[in-house]
Amino acid sequence: MRRAFDHQAHFVLGRKTPNIHELYTFGRKLGQGQFGITYLCTEISTGIEYACKSISKRKLIRKEDVEDARREIQIMHHLAGHKNIVLIKGAYEDTLYVYIVMEFCSGGELFDRIIQRGHYSERKAAELTKIIVGVIEVCHSLGVMHRDLKPENFLLVNKDDDFSLKAIDFGLSAFFKPGEIFSDVVGSPYYVAPEVLLKHYGPEADIWSAGVILYILLCGLPPFWAGHIDFSSYPWPLISDSAKDLIRKMLCIRPSERLTAHEVLCHPWICKNGVAPDKALDPAILSRLKQFSAMNKLKKMALRVIAESLSEEEIAGLREIFTAMDTGKSGAITFDELKAGLQRYGATLKDTEIQDLMNAADVSNSGTIDYGEFIAATIHLNKLEREEHLVAAFQYFDKDKSGYITIGELKQVCAELNVTNVLLEDIIQEVDQDNYVTIPLFTVPKFCL
Repeated sequence: MRRAFDHQAHFVLGRKTPNIHELYTFGRKLGQGQFGITYLCTEISTGIEYACKSISKRKLIRKEDVEDARREIQIMHHLAGHKNIVLIKGAYEDTLYVYIVMEFCSGGELFDRIIQRGHYSERKAAELTKIIVGVIEVCHSLGVMHRDLKPENFLLVNKDDDFSLKAIDFGLSAFFKPGEIFSDVVGSPYYVAPEVLLKHYGPEADIWSAGVILYILLCGLPPFWAGHIDFSSYPWPLISDSAKDLIRKMLCIRPSERLTAHEVLCHPWICKNGVAPDKALDPAILSRLKQFSAMNKLKKMALRVIAESLSEEEIAGLREIFTAMDTGKSGAITFDELKAGLQRYGATLKDTEIQDLMNAADVSNSGTIDYGEFIAATIHLNKLEREEHLVAAFQYFDKDKSGYITIGELKQVCAELNVTNVLLEDIIQEVDQDNYVTIPLFTVPKFCL
């Protein structure tokens, strides 16, 4: 069976393509996911810069993996031409990789841009939501669900133009027919719709994700609740009733009663000459947004550092568990494998709780947990209780062994781990308790958790 998939992986595109290395030169790494790495590349004939996603065919183990890679390219071509969707330039293939060359978005992530702005208001949030939901509308009208809408998947082509926002990463997207029901659980923890976790959903799930993004745009925090939206606590009393009305209708638990993309765009808060006020929101909201965005990125860095600092003896037991759970020997644990493995180890968790574990561990949003993610997540789920792990992480960041982590040292670690667009001053401010613009050792648990 494995051999058949490997053979098929040689024909992902189903055609012979030119040698990409004769057409483009490859530069620095821009990002990394489960199946491959995205690089900056330059077209030799024109000198124009593009982003190139290189998908390792060695990792396309299952037939479904090959189909997913092929479908990502098909969907990008299908959606090409919309001003707020990243443009595919071309696709190439050799014996080792499938390459997707696309427009390079040099302006950074959506949240980072908001944070850099001096004036941020409901009207600005409405303009951004209009772009995001406009992308959903065109996707749905063309029979595509994005399935992984989150702020990180919206980049700016030009950092000076807020309207150059582009949706990227269609790796989890799917074609759908009206009325078709999907059951595969994909998405990201903060943004995934409840019906996705129940394995019975359609395109309405994208609207839920956009509703979560809007909620965060207005208050700086993700919504944590069990089916109930709290509009009584700060800053919601300061936010217009129209905004809250729209959020309620986008975060409606029943998918059939949720607004469609077109209905969102027609809502008074969104539409042209709408009612979203232009009064600046409280600066504390921007501060929250900074901390949410920055700590999100740094937590992942700290977990990676701690996972890599563990000795062979400490990892051996976790490796045995991973190997035992990976019954398909694919190198990644699926939802069903995790469920069966937990049952074998005596855990009695509901499907939704198991999915929460999957979501927490699946940093690359691949729908499976690879070995590195498993180790990092296992440490995380144990709350990093052992002090020596915390100290090891701290010492990795504390390059000069001064007992404090400085902005310069954070920059160095970001470069080593290829983490970009992290607002280091805000991370320092969040955990710095004595205003020395450093992170002392005793704040490490807060820093990591």
